[in-house]
Amino acid sequence: MSIPATQMRPGMIIKYKDDLHLVFSVEHRTPGNLRAFIQAKLRNVRTGAMFTERFRSPDPVERVYVDEIKMEFLYNEGEDYYFMDEKYEQTMLKYETLGDAVQYLTPNLSISVSFHDGKAVGIELPGVVEMTVMETEPGIKSATASSVTKPAKTETGLVVQVPPFINEGEKIRVDTTEGAYMSRA
Repeated sequence: MSIPATQMRPGMIIKYKDDLHLVFSVEHRTPGNLRAFIQAKLRNVRTGAMFTERFRSPDPVERVYVDEIKMEFLYNEGEDYYFMDEKYEQTMLKYETLGDAVQYLTPNLSISVSFHDGKAVGIELPGVVEMTVMETEPGIKSATASSVTKPAKTETGLVVQVPPFINEGEKIRVDTTEGAYMSRA
């Protein structure tokens, strides 16, 4: 099934040049007076080779549908990430398989793990994830929502730009498609 390049998300499996590729990261770029394009970091599922590819926004990308199993993220040890399905069976995935999606993995997060020919090849994240702010500059009491933002480091190490009224220890909602702050949780 073809989708426009703008709908590619980290963790998706696409068919590109007659091979399966895991979308590692996606960046929408609009340089000055040139046309917008999508720059995606792809990893070949078969060989493991990584490369960066550019797509025009309307370019059709063939998304490959694979067997998806609902799983829950348990924990990670270094670059090994452990998940559990409804039958209480554990599956371990490496960082190389997950890509930038690891920045959104919080304990007990429900996700879909994609399997192709019995091998785990990627994950599908929910649209929004709740995360705890671990480090940020002190909040300003009189600050209300404005265009001013400050960086905040979450429990997974992801840095998100947040409004000045967000303090350490607060839970925030983060959009997984763009890695952007949405609201307080």
